[in-house]
Amino acid sequence: MNTTLTPDEYLRYSRHLLIPDVGLQGQLKLKQSTALIIGAGGLGSPVALYLAAAGVGRIGIADSDVVDASNLQRQVLHGSAELGQPKVESARRRMLDINPHITVDIYPEPFTAANARQIAAPYNVIVDCSDNFPTRYLSNDLCVLTGKANIYGAIYRFDGQASVFDARQGPCYRCLFPEPPPPGMTPTCSDGGVLGVLPGVIGALQATETLKVLLGIGETLVGRLLLVNALEMSFELIKLR
Repeated sequence: MNTTLTPDEYLRYSRHLLIPDVGLQGQLKLKQSTALIIGAGGLGSPVALYLAAAGVGRIGIADSDVVDASNLQRQVLHGSAELGQPKVESARRRMLDINPHITVDIYPEPFTAANARQIAAPYNVIVDCSDNFPTRYLSNDLCVLTGKANIYGAIYRFDGQASVFDARQGPCYRCLFPEPPPPGMTPTCSDGGVLGVLPGVIGALQATETLKVLLGIGETLVGRLLLVNALEMSFELIKLR
């Protein structure tokens, strides 16, 4: 159990230590926390960068894809030097470069019903940065079964969504969308595109909610869905039942 900060960590996290709601005890809590990120793409990039920088002690990242040139417009976790390499390996290098005081576990495999429970077992929260409905429903159902918070985000063109689904204290993803749409009925970013900066906006919101959940501070998006339209620069909160 990590119960102290090193001199380098005191300097590194000094701006956190100045915040009364975080402080030394909060930073130690982050150091002792764990989070699993599902997806190392557009949403996973800012989430991974900010959770690493914030000092979350152990971060897992699951993704079976490799870095493609079409990713670089929005997936800021990766660069041209990583083309063709597994995204999780690229992610781990970048995260440890930002913060060598953390541990990064990588899972270069599809996140499926066969392995989801085993992969997620060591982590306090799940951050859903996936880009497909089967994975979203799987991560939601896993969190309901295991009593973990599911930090949700989704993007398409100029629109984004974010929420925290936690069945222990509020609705889950299936409360909002009981059944997945038929295959092929809902366009993806690869079909319709996405503004490159939008994943950064939504991913930063997911990272913020993750830190709040781990620290136990503030009012999270449990029971609320945040809708973002970058073209109009509008933010709308919808209460969920």
